[in-house]
Amino acid sequence: MRPIVVGVDDDWRVLDSIAMLMDSAGYAPQSFTSAERFLRSPAFAAAACVIADVQMPGVAGLELQRRIRLARPELPVIFISAHGDDAVRNRALRDGATAFFDKPFDCAALLSAITKALSAR
Repeated sequence: MRPIVVGVDDDWRVLDSIAMLMDSAGYAPQSFTSAERFLRSPAFAAAACVIADVQMPGVAGLELQRRIRLARPELPVIFISAHGDDAVRNRALRDGATAFFDKPFDCAALLSAITKALSAR
């Protein structure tokens, strides 16, 4: 069974890119346009890794990370952001994010971070 890697981003183009990359790397991608949809879905319990945007309407990325830490502290979270300033990056990493990438992200670096996160579980 392929590990489920979830993308959470309000931009469907980013989600499509993540899904294609995950599929080509042998993962089972699932995509959500909001943190709320992901948190209410069965994928929340089944996910092996989450790739999330920082700035989204409703529940933003850092709040999503907080909720994941409360319910599934073992679930790795990787952030991607077009607006990642140092304070946001530092907070995300301090609060347990596996990695933080600026958009556009490097595909090889993202895959490496996922591999590292899954092997540490």
